[in-house]
Amino acid sequence: MTAQLPVTAIVAVRNEAANISRCVQALQQAARIVVVDSDSTDDTALRAEAAGAEVVQFTYAGGYPKKRQWALKHLDIATDWVLLVDADELVPAALWDEIAAVIASSSPCSAYLVEKGFHFLGRRFRYGGFSHSAVSLFQRGVAHFEKLDLSEDSGLDMEVHERLVVDGPVGRLMTPLIHDDQKGLTAYLDRHNRYASWEAAARLRFLSTGRWGTESIEPRFWGNTQERRRFLKQIACRIPCEPTLWFLYHYIVRLGFLEGRRGWIASRIRAQYIANVRAKMYELRLQADSAAGTEAADGC
Repeated sequence: MTAQLPVTAIVAVRNEAANISRCVQALQQAARIVVVDSDSTDDTALRAEAAGAEVVQFTYAGGYPKKRQWALKHLDIATDWVLLVDADELVPAALWDEIAAVIASSSPCSAYLVEKGFHFLGRRFRYGGFSHSAVSLFQRGVAHFEKLDLSEDSGLDMEVHERLVVDGPVGRLMTPLIHDDQKGLTAYLDRHNRYASWEAAARLRFLSTGRWGTESIEPRFWGNTQERRRFLKQIACRIPCEPTLWFLYHYIVRLGFLEGRRGWIASRIRAQYIANVRAKMYELRLQADSAAGTEAADGC
């Protein structure tokens, strides 16, 4: 398959020199490739342009919209379809074939979930349940990101846990993305420490108000994978032993032990991430109670 498809591929980045070239090279089937950069201090922009992408700079001013939603609103997208990928993701040929079939269909869905095939320490995981699906392909104008209102701005300029709200039916593509970060384990852990701060604030808001934001996807167990994931998260965040449960889920229930030492490490990191979220939640409560002259109760 060589003909370009009526797709605008958007890659939101900051300091992704280790990943961006091969990401853009895997997007050549798209009619337009746009890298939205937040003033990278490495040569991300140069590498993206050399690989064939258009580079647009974005400076985050806080609040809504963040980087991807800003791109959807301001890029003047002319193609019928939009594909969102991260810099550490590759679109394989088989997935492009599926995308072409969807576009050629007489009655396509408004959007499609795509699995992010988890790679860790140089290997694709088949077990452990670490891969997840998100809406990545959608028709122009039918989707926008959630408005998750946080009491404190985490400083994250890109949507991480925010999901796309879609006007219309959502289908699923069967071929996963190749989610394989080349920046190493230290960068992975640092990034997830920042994510934990964001999620701690988001969880506290949900627990105090009963909602994730002014506009968000509907948490439903029988919904699509995004909706089910959100439903389970709002249950799990009330369980005291949540970190241990996540370890058992990944390592035992989802057979992460079959991945060997990598499976053990990934499962432990996942459990520690949740432990960090809950510790940060407790710290935020202490800070709020100190300001109010009260004392936080032990636990999360």
